[in-house]
Amino acid sequence: MATFFFRAVASDGKLRTGSLTGETDKVVARELRRQGLTPIYVGMDQKSSFELKLPAFTRGRRRDVLFFTQELSTLLNAGVPVDRALTISGELTEHPQFRFIILDVLRVLKGGKSLADSLAVHPRYFSDLYINMVRAGEASGSLAAVFERLAEFERSRDELRNYIISSMIYPGLLTLVGLGSIFVLLNFVVPRFAAVFAESHMKIPLPTLIMLEASRIVQAYGWMAAAALVVTAVIFRGYIRTTVGRLWWDTMRLRVPLLGDALRKAETARFARSMATLVANNVPLVQSIGISGAILNNRKISGALAEVAQGVKRGEGIAGPVRKAAVFPPLAGHLLMVGEETGRLDHMFARMADIYESDTRSAIKRFTSLFEPLVILVMGVMVGALILSMLLAITSINEVAV
Repeated sequence: MATFFFRAVASDGKLRTGSLTGETDKVVARELRRQGLTPIYVGMDQKSSFELKLPAFTRGRRRDVLFFTQELSTLLNAGVPVDRALTISGELTEHPQFRFIILDVLRVLKGGKSLADSLAVHPRYFSDLYINMVRAGEASGSLAAVFERLAEFERSRDELRNYIISSMIYPGLLTLVGLGSIFVLLNFVVPRFAAVFAESHMKIPLPTLIMLEASRIVQAYGWMAAAALVVTAVIFRGYIRTTVGRLWWDTMRLRVPLLGDALRKAETARFARSMATLVANNVPLVQSIGISGAILNNRKISGALAEVAQGVKRGEGIAGPVRKAAVFPPLAGHLLMVGEETGRLDHMFARMADIYESDTRSAIKRFTSLFEPLVILVMGVMVGALILSMLLAITSINEVAV
């Protein structure tokens, strides 16, 4: 028998903490349920029990929401009631922090609120799109279908995001290793050659002289340059957090060759996927545009969507205002025009999302295919120049010795 500390939610929604004696943590959890408590944490570590707090923004937040949505979709399609589905999802969740979120949603739901309002209590986990989709599903009685679409939306967004990140890891690592190699050569290897030349008083070849001067500058002012870079990075980061700075930065990124094209297509795919999900569940078009614009990362594009919404309000449809905004690729406007003419706008948004998710992958692949050899070439030339300079120095020393 051992003593287990626990943290649980009572039927009135209040938290209960304490300790129980039992053979295993599962036995203690069953005893807590028998007492009418919903366990959040059961373990040997008292600190973990009593200091568990709601998280702000964690790296696993998106993955937790994705798994939660998939579980609810499966359970609701199987005919399980919402409250029971939330309880099961809470039991299946691996992370104690997110389990607390689910149980808090369940508590609010049992207090008489709708599921959408219950989810809205935690806006850092559930976006406006998510909440409005659930609200539309509750109103239409198609909650199971809504969670199925949400699961597909979250999965598509997660896959695209992971692809972009994984594609940029190798070029970034390559650049870091190349710069590190040059720093080591200039800061530790080249100074030894400088000492040899200082003792020999021989004429130094021009390439070697340039290399020695670069090494001297790095040794003398390297720390100042590093400090200046850090200060500049901090100031720049603070600037792009402002409204004006973020708009300028997002506009400049869209103008970068190849990378700007990839970013534009990624935002188009994200916008189209969210619009397809919302429009398919009868969320009003203007409201859908506002929600979809809020989840975009680029402020230049999301700001232009305000004019698109105004055009929809004026009765111009969505295809015309989208083409006029000129922030999406030209094909997007034509696809939406066809969607309006056929009355299947949701299907056309879904098709548009598929097209631009595929195009984003292709654009990222093109960018990395060009960027990787370019980095290798630049770093190779720089390292090769250093090595050549050292070889010239060694040759000069040998000639003097002869």
